[in-house]
This record gives sequence, structure tokens and C-alpha cells, in this order.
Amino acid sequence: MRRLRSLALAVLPLAVALPLLLGLRAVAGPYLTIVLLDVGVNVILAVSLQVVNGFTGQFSLGHAGFMSVGAYTAAKVTLGLADVQLAFLPTAASDAVVFAGALAAGMAAAALAGLLVGLPSLRLRGDYLAIVTLGFGEIIRSVIENSPWLGGALGLTSLPLETGVVGVGLAVVATVVMAWRLLRSTQGRALLAIREDEVAAEAMGVDTTGYKVRAFVISAAFAGLAGGLVAHLIGSISPGNFGFVRSMEIVVMVVLGGLGSISGAVVAAAGLTVALELLREFQAYRMVAYALLLIVVMLARPQGLLGTRELWEPWRRRRTGGAA
Repeated sequence: MRRLRSLALAVLPLAVALPLLLGLRAVAGPYLTIVLLDVGVNVILAVSLQVVNGFTGQFSLGHAGFMSVGAYTAAKVTLGLADVQLAFLPTAASDAVVFAGALAAGMAAAALAGLLVGLPSLRLRGDYLAIVTLGFGEIIRSVIENSPWLGGALGLTSLPLETGVVGVGLAVVATVVMAWRLLRSTQGRALLAIREDEVAAEAMGVDTTGYKVRAFVISAAFAGLAGGLVAHLIGSISPGNFGFVRSMEIVVMVVLGGLGSISGAVVAAAGLTVALELLREFQAYRMVAYALLLIVVMLARPQGLLGTRELWEPWRRRRTGGAA
């Protein structure tokens, strides 16, 4: 019965979101659609980074590196299978299946990269881990720039534009459900114990390095998913799309929303993406206004918009009669 209930809780958001996404695709114009897709991609990146920075209390600056691994892997798969037509499916359905396979390959490659980085580096803590992950991101960017097979500094172009509102929406729902289910699981409680006091958690028998590596792999996989979606949203990718500035943008979303809050990461990612778009008319002062907004918010509420709380927690307390 418990497994059936868990399955129902995982499927229910998808069942609710799908008709809403289909309706949104029907009424949204081209400009609004692009903005919504950008918001969705940033939500995936912020929530996936929350697994490492928020749940385990680590500090990773290499999220854009994992994003680039997923983006280039998915792009090479779709380019390599561009002329493949599955005999038992119409063209549109065949392209969708190839695209889904490319996204899965991008997630797998990013997860493998997360494992390779996490195993030797997650014994480190704090600033040392941040430096290692930053170095990893720069190594990936340099390797791509000097790899003719990956397009070098010019990147890859002429990618099929397969990313749509429904696909991004379902990916967002899957990412949020993953983070919520992880947080409520036994592994999630172990991650929170590591965040609060890693020495005490290890003394209580928690395999701190093992749990951190798992969190790192999960986070990297969903960053790879976001990278694959971006690659097939704009139709081209280059190493410049995944530099240090991109990693810092994702970190800002997580910190602004509140370290440890899934809904906070969602709100911050959506708000910052829309704010940057609204400031596009003031291009000369756009980043100045953006930076001032962040400074004001951090001075007024240094724990972030929601801290470690969730938007649905007040409703949950009312339902349980005020229990914590």
C-alpha cells in the first residue's frame, strides 16, 4: 500500500501538469513561449543544484560544466541520428523518441562526469570543494574549445529545435518531484544531517562521502538534462554558453531562494529570469539593476526568500492541526 501511495504521489503532478502545459502551449505567443522555456530550464538548474548546495551544505561552482556535458552529448546524438526514421512510427513521433533518447544520453554522460569528479573531490569541504568544481568547469570548457569533433570554439550548429513547452514542463515537474522525494527519503535525512554537522553525522555511522557522491551524481544528471534542452531550444551551442558566469547565475538563484528550499529555488529562478527579461529595454543598466536587486535582497533577508522552508508548509501545518 505504501508503494502504491508513493507511486500515486509521483504520478499525480504529471497528470495535473500535462493538460495545463498543453493548454499553455495553445495560448502562448512566440515571445512568451521563449520566456517560459528559459524559466523552465533555469528552474531545473536551480533545483538540481539545490540537491548539493542546499541539501548537503556543499558549495559547487561547476554546475555549468555538467550542463555542457549533457548539452554536447545530446547534440551529438541528435546530429548522428538526424536521418534515422523508426519504421513503426510517424516522422514526428520518431523525432520525439530520438530526442528523448538524446536527453537520456546527456543525463547519463553528465551523471558519469559527476561521479568522476565527486569520487576524488567530495572528501573536501567548503572553499576547497568550490575550487575543485570551478576547476572542473574550466577544464571541460577548455577541452571542448580544443576538440574539433565538438566544433571547437565555434561549437555545434544546425541542431533540431525539439525543445517545447510540454517537454520542458514535464522535465521541471520531474526535477521538482525528484528533489522532494529525495528530501523526504532516508537518504534525504542523511543529506540534511551532513549539512547540519558532517562530523556528527559521520560519528553516527552515516557514510558522508558516499551520500555526497550520490547527491552530486543526481544533481549532475539533471544539469545534463537542462543542457540538452537548451541545446535543442536555441539550435546551437558553444563553450561560451557554459562558462563561470553561467555557474554563478545558478548559484545566485539557489542562494536567493534559500539554501534547502525547493520552492524557494523555483521562485528565485523564475523571478530572476523574468526580471532580466523585463530589464532588457534598459540594456545599458540591465546588469547594474540586477546586481542592486540582489544586494538589497541579501541585506534585507540574508537567509534567502524562504530560508529552508517550503511554500506548501503553512497549508501542511493547518491540515495537521498545527503540528510542526
